[in-house]
Amino acid sequence: MSTAQKNIFLLLIVILLAVAPFFLHRSAEFAGADDQAEETITQIRPDYEPWFKPVWEPPSGEVESFLFAAQAAIGSGIVCYFLGYSKGKKQREQK
Repeated sequence: MSTAQKNIFLLLIVILLAVAPFFLHRSAEFAGADDQAEETITQIRPDYEPWFKPVWEPPSGEVESFLFAAQAAIGSGIVCYFLGYSKGKKQREQK
């Protein structure tokens, strides 16, 4: 199997893993962990008061999702850059 075929195969697996939950659990709510934790804490201790309030809250869930996705994209870009840089540096040293 060539490198290109491996990459295409891996890309298809990633797409399948990202899309499959939407088809397997059509009626499921994909709420964030923060919301689920807040509900559970409220059920266990209804009188619970948070330790602090956020400095700024996004105006909508869409903005919050966008900021989370942007943070993930920037972080993965930085990690991938340094992985590629170190691989290129290692290949250059081997020549």
